Order: sequence, then C-alpha cells, then structure tokens
Amino acid sequence: MYSRKPLIGAYILAFLLSAQAQNQSHANAVAAKLLPGNGLAQHPFLYCGEWQNQSLEQQTMYVVRDGKVVWSYTNPKTGELGDCTMLSNGNIVFSRQFGASEVTPQKQVVWNYDAPRGTEIHTAYPIGEDKVLIMQNGNPAKLLVLRKSDNRVESELVLATKSTNTHGQFRHVRPTASGTFLVAHMDFGKVVEYSAEGKELWSVVAPTAWAALRLKNGNTLISGNAYGYVREVNSKGEIVWEINRADLPDYPLYTVQEVSRLSNGNTLINNWAANRTHEEAASAAQLIEVTPAKTVVWAVSDWKTLGPASATQLLDEPGVPEKGELQR
Repeated sequence: MYSRKPLIGAYILAFLLSAQAQNQSHANAVAAKLLPGNGLAQHPFLYCGEWQNQSLEQQTMYVVRDGKVVWSYTNPKTGELGDCTMLSNGNIVFSRQFGASEVTPQKQVVWNYDAPRGTEIHTAYPIGEDKVLIMQNGNPAKLLVLRKSDNRVESELVLATKSTNTHGQFRHVRPTASGTFLVAHMDFGKVVEYSAEGKELWSVVAPTAWAALRLKNGNTLISGNAYGYVREVNSKGEIVWEINRADLPDYPLYTVQEVSRLSNGNTLINNWAANRTHEEAASAAQLIEVTPAKTVVWAVSDWKTLGPASATQLLDEPGVPEKGELQR
C-alpha cells in the first residue's frame, strides 16, 4: 500500500508556486500601472536595440502606434541594431553592426552597405535624401559619408582609436548644422567635434561616451553608456545640466545609450539594461522621458513587447529627420 503524503506534498508545493507566480504577476502589473505616462500609447515611436536576447541573431526593430506594435522588421543577417531613423517617406535607415541598410514599409531593402571584414557599424544616419553617415569601427576607424545610389564615398575621415577592439570604439556619431561632425569616442572617454576636413575643433571629457549631439541652443548633449549619466555641456565644456543614477532612484540607469532632446524641452533616455540580471532588467524602464527639473513624466518597462533600448525616434516630434531637424 502506497503513502499519499508525497502526493499531498506535491499538491501543496504546486499551490504555493502558483500563488507565488500570481503574486509576482500582480506585482509586475502594479509596477507597470504606477509608471508615469500612458505606456506604449504615450507617443508613436520607432524603436531598436542592441543584443536582443543576448544574441546577434533574430534582431528586430519596431514601430509602435496607439499602444501596440504595428510594424516590425527582423534583420535577415546577424548583427545588433544600434541606430535607426524613419525618413519622411516612411523608409527606415538603420545600422546592423556588420553593415547598414534602408528598408521600406513593405520590408524591401532599397539601400545596403556591407561592412568590410573585421569592421563594425553602429551609426547609420541620413544626410538628406541621398546620403548616409556611417561610423565604421576598425583598424583604422573611418567616418564615411556614402552616396546611396552607388555607395560612392563622398567624405572620409580616419579617426584615432585607443583600442584595437573594434566593438568598443564608437557608437553614435552625428553631423551638425554647420557641417562638422560630433564623435563620441567611447574608448577614449571623450567627445570631439571635427571639421569636414578632419581637424579637431572642440573636445570635452566624457567617460564611455556613447552618443553626442549638438542641440539647437548650441550646447552638446552626451550619454554615458555604462556610467549611467546624461549631461549637457556648453561650448566651454562646462556641465549646465546633468542626470546621474542618484537623481532617479526609482528608475535605475544601467546603461544609457541614445538620448534625445524633445521639442517640449524634455529629454528621452534609452536605458539599455540588456546585460543585467533577469530580475534587474525586468524591473528597469527601457525608455524614460524626464523634464529639465528631472521629473519623470513617461516611462516604459515592457520587456514582453520590446527588447533592449538603444535608439528611439518619437514619430510625433516636429521636423524632417533627413534634414537633421530632430535633436537625436
């Protein structure tokens, strides 16, 4: 005759585990409800991120409208998606680590550039309708402006690097309205502005700088990658506004990648968090919109729908992207 005690114990254990799961699900739902703003419905946006599922395969970018994903595109090749911009015609220019491409809303690739072997690309930014700026990590590293019709190199700057490890040299590079280039030297820990001929015009120390962009007020907005900061500096290199981890205790800044200055004066932060533990990532906000007074007015933490955040374009922001009218 067998004992029923093990069977009863199994039922009790299953009940406890189920209750624990329900409690955790409830806690997650409450946490999501308490986030400021209207979740995925706050803004329409284009979203892409590096190292989804801690992999280089099946990397997907998304367009979100009215609170749901209305379009997605999975890179048919291997590589991280670190930079993406929707043009005024609806096409999307994006970097894919081992190249850069432009895809239509119908998912047809209409422009493509494959990175030479041993190099990486994490910047792909449109300049007008016919050119793309890419930053080609490598030995040597090259800032290139390509003509899309035939990939002719319109401009080439060879940039110094601290490390021969191509992956950690650069992320986002941006042109300025005056025709110069702002380069976040991630490995050197500084931001440098170069003339079109490659002359160094201005620089500022910025540990592990991931991105830098020239604002309409003449200042420069910088993201701090693993240091978890956002800072705005003036032409003298003085910090005039800054957010550090301690400023947002309810929103841990793990890895700050792209940052954007919105037309309302707020700043949008892409909080990557893909290299954190499962528990840390699950509780992290991927997108954080913060006011100049450092009040969070919108935060998204939806790992079920979206992957890690590297670059986000709000589609309700005024301005023509390919004319450099967005501050991102």
